[in-house]
Amino acid sequence: MAGTHGKAETINFDKEEVYERLNAMTQGRGPDRCIDAVGCEAHGTGGVDAVLDNVKAGVKLATDRAHVIRQAIFCCRKGGTVSVPGVYVGLIDQMPFGAAVNKGLTIKTGQTHVQRYGKSLLEKIKGGQIDPSFIITHRLPLEEAPAAYKTFRDKEDGCIKVVLKPSGQ
Repeated sequence: MAGTHGKAETINFDKEEVYERLNAMTQGRGPDRCIDAVGCEAHGTGGVDAVLDNVKAGVKLATDRAHVIRQAIFCCRKGGTVSVPGVYVGLIDQMPFGAAVNKGLTIKTGQTHVQRYGKSLLEKIKGGQIDPSFIITHRLPLEEAPAAYKTFRDKEDGCIKVVLKPSGQ
């Protein structure tokens, strides 16, 4: 979806090393900006740290899986920016803060400012300037909300976004 609709370069961490691929793409410099848009629910399997994060979360020794933010810090070029709109809820274990400081990274965080942008974005949707419908994968009656959430949570049936409609609509 990121490649098709966002014209973004994508890397499958199951098939190649992210750090090495990004270095190759940037002639050894690293990207100017890295974004962790997933946050604590990342289920990375690309490294020992990701496996340890998953184990710790599974036995309730940790709340957040920080594999993606760690990779962003390691991959970002010196003087670059790491943005984290993804949601984190607790403590992060094994955060490479020394690498962030030594590289002089700018770290920007925060959830989406819905109150600031919501109204203007809705106006653009109504006016046909933006069409986000490509992200909707499921349209279901409101009564199916619990099952729909489980499908989304468990990443089943290609579920990305569910639109629920009350009965009779």
